[in-house]
Amino acid sequence: MSPSIVEVVNVSREVAWLPWAVQYFFLIGLSVGSFLLTLPWFVLRWPAWERVSRIALLGALACGLTAPVALLADLHQPGRFLNFYLHPNLGSWMAWGAFFIPLYLGGLVLYAWLVLRPDLKRLADAGGRWAGAYRAFAYGGHDSVGAIRIAAVLALAGAALVALYTGMEVMVVSARPLWDTPFLPVQFFITAVAGAIGLVLVLDRFVGDGRAAAEAPLLRLLAATQVLVLAVGAAWLLLGISGLSPRHAEALAQVAPSAAWQITAVWAAGSALVTLWLAVRHPEWRLAAGLIALHSAWMMRWTVFIGGQEIPKTGAGYYVYHLPLGHEGMLGIVGTAGLWIAVLILLISVLPWAGQRRAQA
Repeated sequence: MSPSIVEVVNVSREVAWLPWAVQYFFLIGLSVGSFLLTLPWFVLRWPAWERVSRIALLGALACGLTAPVALLADLHQPGRFLNFYLHPNLGSWMAWGAFFIPLYLGGLVLYAWLVLRPDLKRLADAGGRWAGAYRAFAYGGHDSVGAIRIAAVLALAGAALVALYTGMEVMVVSARPLWDTPFLPVQFFITAVAGAIGLVLVLDRFVGDGRAAAEAPLLRLLAATQVLVLAVGAAWLLLGISGLSPRHAEALAQVAPSAAWQITAVWAAGSALVTLWLAVRHPEWRLAAGLIALHSAWMMRWTVFIGGQEIPKTGAGYYVYHLPLGHEGMLGIVGTAGLWIAVLILLISVLPWAGQRRAQA
């Protein structure tokens, strides 16, 4: 009897990193980028940046407080996060992230409290139902520049470490050539800053007085991020086409035949060019530029995480991912967005921001 030969061409696998991971990387990136935008006024005291920095602080807090919830949901149970502390694996970037996240969020909250103390005192002096609570939280209401700068250094160290680990824990997956590139952490950071600028532009339209971008060179900074995004993408493509880097050539060979990836590449370059054009030539359309920048930052992470997992490590063809409607898909995305909106409303309701401060000045 002749032996039977079975050839396995491809084996379909479910994605391991779900949309929860996309939400986490998106929100923590926005928080870090927004925090950086607070430094020109609260630390360096550049007057033109006051409105931007105040709105950015609101965005940094709202995104920073929401991001860990998405991370815990992606781990499926809080016990897995606790395990990072009970049995730390210091050789894992993901394990290091469990220490970097509290450092950043703790520094951010301390920094926010210090910079808002004078405004909390003004609310307490104005009287009202919550005057006592505002007075207690103001703790004298002093504008302590030295303390603010110390807290800013602590938060900045945490922000740098978070930005580093979120890029590195993806880049170190050598089994996926698309992820195994030093350009990935750089692109994560640039798009995070661009998305944070977009978030400030959107929040300024609905929370502030709409004049933040007019006073600070925010649109010029957004334009610069888009130039960097295009430059990094062009460098990645050049290394892949030229064959100077075998890993980039292998990654390009995996995605180039796919029509979906070709469309994605055109979308990525097109959205960066449109955002650049709006920021440079049409500053009056800054809301549109901000929305596109936010969309691009989210889609970049969706493409890297979900799209990257559709590329098989072995075999032919691509895995097909269908976004489920339940909590591991669309409901999770909508739920995270709803939580972010709830946190944002709470922060706007109880803390002083740009519009309120201007009204009292």
